[in-house]
Amino acid sequence: MPRVTRGNKKTLRRNKILSLAKGFYGAKHKNYRTAKEAVEKALTYSYRDRRAKKRDFRQLWNVRINAIVRHFGLSYSRFIDGLKKANIQLNRKVLANIAATDPETFGLIVEKVKTSN
Repeated sequence: MPRVTRGNKKTLRRNKILSLAKGFYGAKHKNYRTAKEAVEKALTYSYRDRRAKKRDFRQLWNVRINAIVRHFGLSYSRFIDGLKKANIQLNRKVLANIAATDPETFGLIVEKVKTSN
């Protein structure tokens, strides 16, 4: 049976992994085997954390909204319920941004929510 040397495919595959491992510490950016393991782990983490980031930001927005709504004498859950009753369709990202950058406008939103309850 003839011996298969794989030609340039092996080199291309190795170079792809080593380029993905660029900037890694120690042997992880030089040795193919350790680079392959490190890249595989890094890609796994990046896939997982792209989803976790969405959860983290929603949680942050909820905390920010709750913090400012408490100053107006409401709880977070009553505020969200009031938004739905007042038919105000702003998502949590926009509400948190308004709360952080323009508290007067957020106060108007809170007053509208209070009157709708």
